[in-house]
Amino acid sequence: MSTITELSLVRNSESATRSLEPADLREAFKATASQVLTAVEDLSRKEGAVSFREAEQMLRLLLMALGRAALTLFLALREKRVATTSPAHVERGGRLFRKAPAQVRSLTTWFGVVPYGRTYFREVAKEERHGFYPLDEELGLSADRFSWSVLSFGVRLALMLSFAEARKVLSECVPQAPSTEVLEQTVLGLGRYTADWFEQAPAPTADEGNVLVIMIDSKGAPTATETELKRRRGKRWRRRRPASPRHRGRIRRGHYPKPPRRKKGDKSKHAKMATLVVMYTLKRQGSYLLGPRNRWVYASFAPKRHAFEIARREAAKRGFGPETGKIVQLVTDGDDDLAVYAKQYLPQATHTLDVMHAIEKLWEAGDALYPEGSRELTTWVEEQKDRLYGGRPEDIVAELQMRLDAVPKSGPGNKGKRKRLAGALGYLSKRLHMMPYKELLAADMEIASGPVEGAVKNLIGKRCDHGGMRWIKERVEAVVQLRCIEANGDWEAFLAFVAHRVHQQAMATGARVRLQSSTPAPLPRIEEAA
Repeated sequence: MSTITELSLVRNSESATRSLEPADLREAFKATASQVLTAVEDLSRKEGAVSFREAEQMLRLLLMALGRAALTLFLALREKRVATTSPAHVERGGRLFRKAPAQVRSLTTWFGVVPYGRTYFREVAKEERHGFYPLDEELGLSADRFSWSVLSFGVRLALMLSFAEARKVLSECVPQAPSTEVLEQTVLGLGRYTADWFEQAPAPTADEGNVLVIMIDSKGAPTATETELKRRRGKRWRRRRPASPRHRGRIRRGHYPKPPRRKKGDKSKHAKMATLVVMYTLKRQGSYLLGPRNRWVYASFAPKRHAFEIARREAAKRGFGPETGKIVQLVTDGDDDLAVYAKQYLPQATHTLDVMHAIEKLWEAGDALYPEGSRELTTWVEEQKDRLYGGRPEDIVAELQMRLDAVPKSGPGNKGKRKRLAGALGYLSKRLHMMPYKELLAADMEIASGPVEGAVKNLIGKRCDHGGMRWIKERVEAVVQLRCIEANGDWEAFLAFVAHRVHQQAMATGARVRLQSSTPAPLPRIEEAA
């Protein structure tokens, strides 16, 4: 039997039973299962070479049809129970609903499109014609025409790939894949629940350590300028058909004015900064602090202060509040704003400057003293690093001050030398209290922010910072926060949380709730995270 013949038999069996009665659907399921068995036996007896790839592809299509038959039967059986047990009238929230004729719906599942009927309860009041479907509520089905498993899998792909690439991969797994627009709207819809999830998510139940480490850093994502947004949202110009694909860009560019030439130092990405928090604990064992334990990440494009409020809230959840007296270490890149917020929100924390940023300033100062790439430059920097790790950062500041005083204020190249030396001197002298590296190394504490640097590249850079990308802050916020939930290992728990919230909204409003959303949630406000 050929593949075409077998697939046509499956289609005929599906189209022959248009009735949604359980008895008819049971017979259709049996017929489809029999065809799968017949196809396997025919393949084993077929003369000639039959590759495993061909057999696997054909059986996959047949099993997809069997899955659709099974789901259709399942839905029909559940609907029959709902229809027979539901009363003629139901009261909800002071409103009266009456049973109406069943309505048929098509649901796109992992196996393909599945039709099913469900009882409908319509509100009796004429001025408001709301209603609900008991079967949809019982099974946790939203108003979206795709099942939760298809949408959630598509979203997980979209968190790693572009929306177009995610749809392409998903189309290899399911017969009818959601469009890129559906995937994006599902991401935005799930993004409306991330703030509530982070607020109510419990602290880790595993054994916590003795020291809580908090690292905070920032990363930019390319965002659309006002001119670009005006082009997106403005009136569409009438497109002229290009002669060939290579002429398409010429026609498009002809409708827009030429952008001004960028000056030296101008940025092309128009990036908006997200602040990322990495939090974990270390457990003391002898002279070592072992870890990390219960690693947790959070990122948002809200103001930097919001990240500190979230860090304070999560630290309190873990039992590291200011009143506990436990050790909390904060590691940052020395940003002045972060230092201000650290004193305000984490006064009990030991604020440490990432040692790599201090070493970068040493190389910057050394370039003003010795030729680039010279052995003298390397030797001088290594001497300063020995002072840095040896607990003598004051000696570095004193030498930089001496070197700066020795450079004349005039003369060829002296202005640039003085500028680099003064910059390094000002940076290090203001942060001497953040550089007790000798004591930190003796206590096996953190002196660098490698974990947050890696998280910044993985969570934001890897997905949101590619050529041609131009985000809107509220939209990229949903992607980044969902990536944080995925990285924290809370994806399934988050989906269960969203499903419960959707069910609560449906019960409270008496209307079906859609998971997809065309508008993103606003960025978190400062007072919401307090």
